[in-house]
Amino acid sequence: MRAKSITTKIDAQGVSFYDVETYAPEESIGYFMRRILSTVAQDIERELEHGGLTNAQWLPLFILARDRVKTGAELARECELDAGAMTRLLDRLEAKGLCRRERSLDDRRVVHLEITKEGKQAAKLIPEVLCRVHNAALSGFSVEEWMTLQQLLKRVLHNAQTQQVSRQERKA
Repeated sequence: MRAKSITTKIDAQGVSFYDVETYAPEESIGYFMRRILSTVAQDIERELEHGGLTNAQWLPLFILARDRVKTGAELARECELDAGAMTRLLDRLEAKGLCRRERSLDDRRVVHLEITKEGKQAAKLIPEVLCRVHNAALSGFSVEEWMTLQQLLKRVLHNAQTQQVSRQERKA
């Protein structure tokens, strides 16, 4: 890293790690997180492709297998996808025989989801692949470093979510 990109200064909100004058996108936390996510996603997809799953498909299938949701709307919220994207994703999972959709008899807007036997078998591979890919990405880390990294990432996530809530409250 270049020294000037990590120079800190104190501003009204506390410490400021980035400065407009010296900002280097390739040294930002957003850049590193995006690159990590992209690389890990490619590795996961490569490992799951023999099972016929894409990176976009494993999460909804895994959530269904863990019986965490019952409807398409719940699954869309859990996966942070809009209804249209979830519908297309479920079309592909259903075409592969990994899940079934059934309209509610009580409310036509509700679509109940059920994982198939084939879907359960495919979902069993997911934790093994995720563990292998994530462990490879953490190669060389000590247990203490891994625990510290988790705590730091949780703080970054908390800060980002807090800012998001603040922006939403100001809009309201």
